[in-house]
Amino acid sequence: MQLTEPLQFDHEDRKEIYEYIESHGSVKPEDARHALQMDPRPFGHHVAILKRDGVLEEHDGTIRVAYEDTVEEEFRADDVEFTIRQARQEDLTGLVGAIREAIGGGGYVDAETVADVVDSEGVLLRHNELESRIFFVACIDDEVVGWVHLKHPESRKLGHTAELTLGVLERYRGNGIGSHLLERGTEWAASNDFEKLYNSIPASNRDAIEFLEGHGWEVEAVRENHYKFDETYVDETMMAMDL
Repeated sequence: MQLTEPLQFDHEDRKEIYEYIESHGSVKPEDARHALQMDPRPFGHHVAILKRDGVLEEHDGTIRVAYEDTVEEEFRADDVEFTIRQARQEDLTGLVGAIREAIGGGGYVDAETVADVVDSEGVLLRHNELESRIFFVACIDDEVVGWVHLKHPESRKLGHTAELTLGVLERYRGNGIGSHLLERGTEWAASNDFEKLYNSIPASNRDAIEFLEGHGWEVEAVRENHYKFDETYVDETMMAMDL
């Protein structure tokens, strides 16, 4: 299933099943069936069609939204070996923890918001009538040490754009993990026909701004005194990259 494709269902029950599972992340079939008050035969029939169409998939006795990108890349830098792959629902706790640790004192407001939203919803992959989001993670020995997140609205006027956030745990920086994550996210966006990526960063976070500038991003605008950290006002640096 491509996150950029509009959701279309030719049966109302299939739409209800999808929306329930999409909002819960990963659900046991019987729990979903009881919650939706459907009989076993029609429920099983509709789930089978959604699985056939690549919309849902089974995992460890549950059903969830199908993950489209199964490629897992392996990299080595000095003494560090890491993999990059699409995040899965079971990565949620580790991913949220990695985001919060990576941003430290809150110098990356958009990423902090992403962590809060995902933690609150308990769902990683989103694809509904309002918005879609996807994560790729960098892992060392199954520990999430970095991420890249892309979110785009389902509005036609903004559907060609996506917001990107990215980060790596401080102790693993300098090994190219951030560059490989950014490349993976950018390639995914380009292959899904996005035309522009954007990101907003406090001007005080010079490392993040210089990192993106070094990878072809440009500062589009600066919004003065947009953030307030304790009693200090900080400008917002609005960055973007055309694909």
